[in-house]
Amino acid sequence: MAASGSNRSMESRTGRSNQRYNSKGERLVAGVVPLTADKTYVMLIQSTRRKGWVLPKGGWETDEECHEAAAREAWEEAGILVQIEYDLGDILETSPRKKTAASSSSSSSASPNKGAASKDKDGKEGKEKQRSLYRFYEVVVTSEEAEWPEREKRERKWFTFAEAKELLKDRPELQLALERSTMQR
Repeated sequence: MAASGSNRSMESRTGRSNQRYNSKGERLVAGVVPLTADKTYVMLIQSTRRKGWVLPKGGWETDEECHEAAAREAWEEAGILVQIEYDLGDILETSPRKKTAASSSSSSSASPNKGAASKDKDGKEGKEKQRSLYRFYEVVVTSEEAEWPEREKRERKWFTFAEAKELLKDRPELQLALERSTMQR
């Protein structure tokens, strides 16, 4: 597969109007495990929603193939151009789901099962946020750009396998993607 970089925008895509969902209502997410050419380091980025480090990833949209979405997310979030090496397969999100207020989830969406009604431990009704189904690709970073769409929001940094595995300990789906890669242990 070709390296990303053609048609690069300096603006990140936002919103979920073009977001893909599968028949189970799972949001489809594309991501990368960005490695150095010698596979001794992996790049992680600062999360904007949660505290800590994550792999570059984001929604797979209706106007692109999954590998294109993964390369786009690498560019938007980490400012890297990549060569896709391997498809690391699907990984179902296993993190505990957060509840959203039922009234706030009444907006229309491409998802047939955006959230299932459920009760929390106190018996209060709410909608469970839909799970995501991740597709990760192992990539080699071919270029780190000084300017990129989310440079004001995110830090990027290289880590060893052991360091990255520890930093991703609260995100089992991201740890699994790292473990599936051919990165040197």
